[in-house]
Amino acid sequence: MELWHESGDGQRRLLATEVHVADGLLAQARGRMFTRRFPEGSALVFPFDGVAKRSIHMVAVPYSLDVIWLIEEKVVAVKQLSPMVGFGRASADAVIELPAGVAEEVAPGDRVVTTES
Repeated sequence: MELWHESGDGQRRLLATEVHVADGLLAQARGRMFTRRFPEGSALVFPFDGVAKRSIHMVAVPYSLDVIWLIEEKVVAVKQLSPMVGFGRASADAVIELPAGVAEEVAPGDRVVTTES
């Protein structure tokens, strides 16, 4: 599975070639906690049933992350979270975590989609 960014001006850019899905309660609660690094080219997707406020914390995550909140593949918020103390919250039906800097060009209103590779 691949993760693509589609900007408002029609540009398309590959964000990740190795996409993991945190589809269970335990996987969603753990996220990137207790890992030493986030491999280049990877993404972690948190799908949810319906739109609600979704929080991401950085407890036990020793490196920065880019986080994207989506509603129906449309970006509603993007934030880079600091190691150990970062926190972000926005309404979403999916949240994506990426290595720091990968989502630098992603902005609210853009689309982020997954495709089979």
